[in-house]
Amino acid sequence: MTTIQATTPSVQSSSNGSKSSSGGSDIASQISRITAQITKLTQQIKEIAGGSGTTEEKQKQQELIQNQIAVLEAQLAQLQHRQAEEAQQKQQQNQAKAEGVNKPSDDRQIDIYV
Repeated sequence: MTTIQATTPSVQSSSNGSKSSSGGSDIASQISRITAQITKLTQQIKEIAGGSGTTEEKQKQQELIQNQIAVLEAQLAQLQHRQAEEAQQKQQQNQAKAEGVNKPSDDRQIDIYV
């Protein structure tokens, strides 16, 4: 009987909305790590099909791995959603900066007397 062990990383999200200083690159590295794990687990499913053991054992192992893949896919979707939100916020900030060029401020103020 072939025993397959795999761990799934937990995705921690902050409830107060604070961001880490590495922000997007941290999310991108988590996404690539989870994608690599999904690929590895998918390969293990293929190896189980060609391995030794009873059909029932193979089926149980495949189901366990498929459950792990489902969890990883849910984490991946959550990370991709966060990444998209951060990209949208960045775009809005950049747009606000561009629109704010001609707005009066303390250092860009002209006094006109008539």
